[in-house]
Amino acid sequence: MKTAMTRRTFLTKGSLVIAGTAMASQITLFNTSTTQATTQYPFKPHAFLEIAVDGTVTVWTGQTNLGQGSHTGIAMIIADELDAAWENVQVKTAIAAEPFKDPVWHAQATGGSTSIRHRWDLLRKVGSAGRQMLVEAAAERWGISADRCSAREGRVLHPDGHSLKYGELAEAAARRPVPDNPSLKSPQDYHIIGSVKKRLDIPDKVLGKTVYGFDFTLPDMCIAVVGRPPRFGAKVEGYDTQAALAIKGVLKVVPLENRVAVCAETTYGALQGRKALDIKWSEGSLPHLNDETLDLLFTDHLNKPGATAERSGDIAKALAQADRTIEQSYKLPYLSHAQVEPINCTAHVEKDRCRIWIPTQGQTATQHTAAKLTGLPVDKVEVMTTPAGGGFGLRGEQDPVVDSVLLAKILNRPVKVIFTREDDFANDYFRPASHCKITAGLDKEGRITGWSHQVAAPSVMSRVMAQYVENGVDADAVSGITDMVYSIPNKRVTYAMVNLPVSVGWWRSVGYSINTFTVESFMDELAHIAGNDPLAFRLAHMEKDSRAYNILSLLADKCGWGDSPSPGRARGIAVASCFESYAAHMAEVSVGKNGKITVHKVVCALDCGTAVHPDAIRAQAEGGVVMGLSAAFHEKIRFKNGGVDTANYYDYPVLSMSEVPEIEVYIAESQLKAGGIGEPVLPSVAPAVANGVFKATGVRLRELPFKTGLLARN
Repeated sequence: MKTAMTRRTFLTKGSLVIAGTAMASQITLFNTSTTQATTQYPFKPHAFLEIAVDGTVTVWTGQTNLGQGSHTGIAMIIADELDAAWENVQVKTAIAAEPFKDPVWHAQATGGSTSIRHRWDLLRKVGSAGRQMLVEAAAERWGISADRCSAREGRVLHPDGHSLKYGELAEAAARRPVPDNPSLKSPQDYHIIGSVKKRLDIPDKVLGKTVYGFDFTLPDMCIAVVGRPPRFGAKVEGYDTQAALAIKGVLKVVPLENRVAVCAETTYGALQGRKALDIKWSEGSLPHLNDETLDLLFTDHLNKPGATAERSGDIAKALAQADRTIEQSYKLPYLSHAQVEPINCTAHVEKDRCRIWIPTQGQTATQHTAAKLTGLPVDKVEVMTTPAGGGFGLRGEQDPVVDSVLLAKILNRPVKVIFTREDDFANDYFRPASHCKITAGLDKEGRITGWSHQVAAPSVMSRVMAQYVENGVDADAVSGITDMVYSIPNKRVTYAMVNLPVSVGWWRSVGYSINTFTVESFMDELAHIAGNDPLAFRLAHMEKDSRAYNILSLLADKCGWGDSPSPGRARGIAVASCFESYAAHMAEVSVGKNGKITVHKVVCALDCGTAVHPDAIRAQAEGGVVMGLSAAFHEKIRFKNGGVDTANYYDYPVLSMSEVPEIEVYIAESQLKAGGIGEPVLPSVAPAVANGVFKATGVRLRELPFKTGLLARN
């Protein structure tokens, strides 16, 4: 039984009750907007952009505001190519629609650090086309050639110096054809991209004006909570409908497939009604599943032959002829997304349309789910994306959509389905646990001659996009290994899929968040055995002047790798590449006699191509450090009696403010296309800390979260 005090139980006791990867193809850069131009906003050359007669520039985005700052970055790219005056720019979230689909994935979704990197050329062309049309409109009015005119700060300039504001030209520009291939700026001409701009979403958040999905309301809306199985495979055996209906405000008890919903006028009524249901559940399909049985199961899979994910050279020969052979194993647990805002979805099903308000990462998936449930065409499903209080991959799941749409149909009124914090933890789609075994050979010069890597882990892809699991291999489960930054002549990567009823899903940086820890920890072990400096050893196994080589070199320079740290401290490093960006971390740590690890400082070096919004990039990098440290020191989902045993933050602690170290972020200069940000800044954090701990104590930490008891000494 859970006895820890939560905020909710405190208030109650105090009588204060507070009531998927598709192939890329040709894309149409300029689409007709689903929203027609208006008298106020006559110029709308693309669904992403419209300009009002008063000069206001509105950038519409289909991406979800998860707090990552990409809305401002998207607006900066368009505004720069448009040559807009930044003070006139605002950004709004659009209703789900065809123009906002990812040009690579062909679906509207927010994930994989794709918001900008998949739209880099598209966004630039949207802005440059608008600028060209405005310049042509001004030139026509003046009776001169367009190439004699220029644009700057929301104005088109005549050669003699006088100008017209964009708002004055909006109607005329709207009558011009949208150019297919507008000219793009050279990077040296950017004046908004790469500059310091305040995030456009922050003022409303600070002032409490932002309406998150959990806060959203509609007239005549009711609240629903759903009783779900507490154990894997458990079935409903009975419940007390009358007891639930006796609770004030409860409207209806609705049995759904292996779950029961309680709909009420208030949140409190719905929660109390669900409690009164007193649902009886069967014991489930795996009543003896717990942490220990899971550990044995993963170990068993690790010792089985796995499916081949990568093979190059002759690994057997390389290991047989190696001067030294080293083998180690690593373990990482299931993790929750643990986002601040609990899962929620509001739906209203009418005769000829279905409207949904949800903080989703998958608008297209939401449309298709609702269309299937209602029988309506997809274009009759309107998805309004609310800001989200965190997501990290979880908010693309469709469970709340299914329940809210079904209940809205049955009750014939708007229904908001909400999860409690306990619901979130019990019904998460966890980051998969993973066990691995690595064997490597070193020659007499201390160079790696061969690398064999076996992974045992559940497959996310087999659940959501089974067609992309080829020959028994989920590429996500081995990402960061098959595409590691090192050049190794003989390599074998195998994968043993662990099939369990534990639901798994994508988590920030997906497989890289797991496998970078194992690869970078093992690289440090090999460097030590070879008698080499960890930095020099890594660089020696990289292509000279590659992006990985250069970002690791930048890190070494900025953190003063060759200098001695303060007395009692030690340093560790790690590097990784994912989502078209490269990140490296140095962690400076100390270890007390009781085994307590203190991380004093983390330095991050990041190559993300063109740095569109440096302030947001630094914020993402800082957040990646905090989240990476949280996973390293604290986070682990526990299982007991056939179900999830973790209930709330009191037994799933996250990093506290007092544990956050000094963080420095350095962004490499680059004119390459913009790469991902939110995910690449996390994977190399934990191994940098573990490697620093080894330097300080001589003890290797090969399991997450860290077992600091191993470090205690007399």
